[in-house]
Amino acid sequence: MTAEELSKVIVKGMEEKKASDIVLMDLRDIKNTVTDFFVICSGNSDTQLEAIADSVEEQVYKAGEGNPWKSEGKNGQQWILVDYVNVVAHIFLKDKRSFYGLEDLWGDAKVTRIT
Repeated sequence: MTAEELSKVIVKGMEEKKASDIVLMDLRDIKNTVTDFFVICSGNSDTQLEAIADSVEEQVYKAGEGNPWKSEGKNGQQWILVDYVNVVAHIFLKDKRSFYGLEDLWGDAKVTRIT
């Protein structure tokens, strides 16, 4: 599966649990990036963040890609990161997302807002 196809599966997992403000950031044309895509979304509660992360992992597994290389943040539940190496999902509580400002840090990326 290509990184682009994987990012679409991740978006589907986010949509399944009603994630808000889903953004797909294409980082392939930016020098020195460690991944091809970021998929970023917001949730309203710790419970929703965990449900979104679980849904992403389930959808990717069903698509035949297996488990993530790394997953972090399920204990703190303010920012959960699910890393598939060439695509990284970031699942934020709304206020933490604006605090960290990933979209601003990677301003050169091609950004697609999922509606």
